Amino acid sequence: MGVQRTVPVALNVDSDDAALLEDTVDTFLWSAQYVVDYAFKGEYVTTSKTTLDNETYNNVREKTDGFNGGLVQAARNKAAEACKSVVARWKNGKQASKPHFTSPHVVYDKRTATFHEDYVSLATTEGRVEADYVLPDENSDTPHSEYLFSDEYETTGAELHSRDGNWVLHVNCKTDVESDTSEQATTENGTVLGIDLGVNNLAVTSTGTFWTGDEFDHWRREYEKRRGSLQQCGTRWAHENSQSVGQKEEGRFKLMLHHISNELVAEARENGCSVIAFEDLTDIRERTGASWGHKWAFDRLYEYVEYKAEEYGIAVEQVDPENTSRRCSHCGFTHPDNRDSEDFECRKCGYVNHADYNAAKNIGLRYLRRNQTGGDGGALLGVRLNSGTVNVNGGYSPATNSGQNGSPR
Repeated sequence: MGVQRTVPVALNVDSDDAALLEDTVDTFLWSAQYVVDYAFKGEYVTTSKTTLDNETYNNVREKTDGFNGGLVQAARNKAAEACKSVVARWKNGKQASKPHFTSPHVVYDKRTATFHEDYVSLATTEGRVEADYVLPDENSDTPHSEYLFSDEYETTGAELHSRDGNWVLHVNCKTDVESDTSEQATTENGTVLGIDLGVNNLAVTSTGTFWTGDEFDHWRREYEKRRGSLQQCGTRWAHENSQSVGQKEEGRFKLMLHHISNELVAEARENGCSVIAFEDLTDIRERTGASWGHKWAFDRLYEYVEYKAEEYGIAVEQVDPENTSRRCSHCGFTHPDNRDSEDFECRKCGYVNHADYNAAKNIGLRYLRRNQTGGDGGALLGVRLNSGTVNVNGGYSPATNSGQNGSPR
C-alpha cells in the first residue's frame, strides 16, 4: 500500500534566480490556461490528457519560445484535472465555470526537479536554477527528517509556491508499506464516521466528539490585528515583519490542524471505521458564513485527514451537504425550522440534540445511502456513534464493547 506525505521546504533564492522563477510561474500558468481555453472551445469540454496533449503541446511550446517540455506537460495535466472537476460538478447538478489559474505556482516532477542533500535544481524558462533549502534545527523531529531525508521515502515531485517574495517547495514523498492484517480486520464490514465542519465548531464527529473553533478564531483575530498595526506604519521594516507574521500564522494553524486530523483518524481507527465522510467543501463558505481563513482551514484539514487515513486503509470521501443541517437524523424529516443556531429540534418527532452533531450523523448516513459497500466489497454496517451504530433505515444497534460509554443518539 502506498503512503504519501507532503513536506513544505523554504528555499533561499537570490534575486536573479527569483526573476527566472517568476517568469517560469507566469509561463506555467499561461500554459495551463491555454489548455483550459482550448478544452472549452468545442461543444463538449475536453478532459482527455492524451487528446489535449496531441492538440495543444506543439502550440504551447511554440508560443512560449520552447518552454521546458516537462513543465508544458505538467501544465496540461493541471488543466485536464481542472476541466474534469468542472464536468464532475455539472454531472452532479452543480454550477461551475471555466477554471482560471491565478495562484502563483509550478508543478515539478523528477524530470524537471532534482533533489539533492542541501539544495534543489529546478527547470525554468532559461535553463536551471539551484536553491538551497532553509531547514529547521538538525536535531529537531520534523517532517523534513522523517520523510524528505528518510531512506524509507522516495521523492516523487513537488509544487513550487510564491508568496510575498518567499519561495516554498511542497515536496511529495512516497513509500510502500505492508498492510497490517489486524488493522484491515477492524475495518472490514466496518462503519462510517461522519464529520461536520463549521465556524463555532471546526469539526464534530458522528461519535459525538467536538473540536471547537475558539482557539482558531482567537489567533486569527490576533494575527489580523498585528498585520493591521504593521500595515499602518508603511515602512520596509513593517512590511518585512508583516510577512513574518503571516508565516507564523500559517505555521500555527497548520500545527493545530495536524493535531485535529491526527485525532480524527484515531477516532475512526478506534471505532473500526472503514470510511470517513465529510460534506462537499466546494460551497462551504456560502453555507456556513465562514471566512476565507476558515475555508483554508477546512481544505487543509480534509487534505491532512485524507493522506493520514490512507496509511490505515481508511477511505475519505465527500458527500452532497444539502439539508444535512436541517434533516432529522432520527426520523428523516427535513425542515428549515428544525435548526436554530446550534440547537436542533425536529418539528415532527421531537428529537433534540446539538445541531452540528445531528449534521455529522446525516453526513455519515448520506454516504451510507450513496454507497452501501466498503472498499473490500463488504456491506457497511452503519454510521458510527459513540454508543453504537445507526443503519441506513434509522435502526439503532448498541455497541457490543462494554468499554464504550453511551452518548446522545
